[in-house]
Amino acid sequence: MSVKSVPSTKFQLGNIIITPKVLLSIPQSDINSGINRHRSGDWGDIDNLDYKENELSLEKNLRLWSVYYTALGTRFWIITEADRSRTMVLLPEDY
Repeated sequence: MSVKSVPSTKFQLGNIIITPKVLLSIPQSDINSGINRHRSGDWGDIDNLDYKENELSLEKNLRLWSVYYTALGTRFWIITEADRSRTMVLLPEDY
């Protein structure tokens, strides 16, 4: 999988792991877009409390969590571990 670089990268992603269900149900372009948004600090469709938690987590090197939707409305998550060793792209039911 290749992900285009973005000008603003706020943190390292580590190894990117994509669950089989995501690979079967989400277009690669939506996966790439989500990953690029996530690493630039655009946390997607989360509430204000989770947004603030992510901003604090960015400063304190804690886990980061984003929520995105495909054009067809499929929700998927992107989670980067606190140590930035890996980022997981998954469906909520994969968690």
